[in-house]
Amino acid sequence: MKTIERTVSASRETIWELWTTPEGISQWWAPEGFRTKVSALDLRPDGELVYTMTAEAPEMVAFMEQNGLPLATESRKYFTELDAPSRIAYRSVIDFVPDHEPYEQLTVVDLEPVEGGTRVTMHAEELHDDVWTERLLAGRANELDNLARLVA
Repeated sequence: MKTIERTVSASRETIWELWTTPEGISQWWAPEGFRTKVSALDLRPDGELVYTMTAEAPEMVAFMEQNGLPLATESRKYFTELDAPSRIAYRSVIDFVPDHEPYEQLTVVDLEPVEGGTRVTMHAEELHDDVWTERLLAGRANELDNLARLVA
C-alpha cells in the first residue's frame, strides 16, 4: 500500500459529506483538467459509486489522445467499509488500461480530527506496474489538493 496524507481546514464531518454525496464528489474528485459527474451512489458496504470523468483542459485532452485513452471514462467503485465520519474504503474497478484485463484496487481513507482541521490519510494498493501506480498516486494527490483548496 502507498500512503498519501493531507491536513485540510475542515471538520471530518464536512470532509465525509464531500466524499459521500454526488454534490460533494463532483466539486473536487477529478484531477486538474477533468470534471466528474456522479450517476449512481449507494452508500453502504457493497454499494456502488458510478461516475464519469471527462478531460476538459486542452493539455489533458492531448495527453489522453496521445496515450490512446478515451476523453470520458465511466468508473465504478464498490464500498468495502463505511464508518462515518472516520473511514471510507472502496475497491476501484481498473478497466480502462489498454491491453490489460480488468482488476480491482483497494483504497482506504482515514479521517482524523487534528488542530486546525482533519488529517486525511489515503492508503492505496499499487496498480499492475510502476507507471500506472505513479499515475494513480498523482491523480489521488491532486484530488486531495483539490479537496484542501475547496474547504480552505
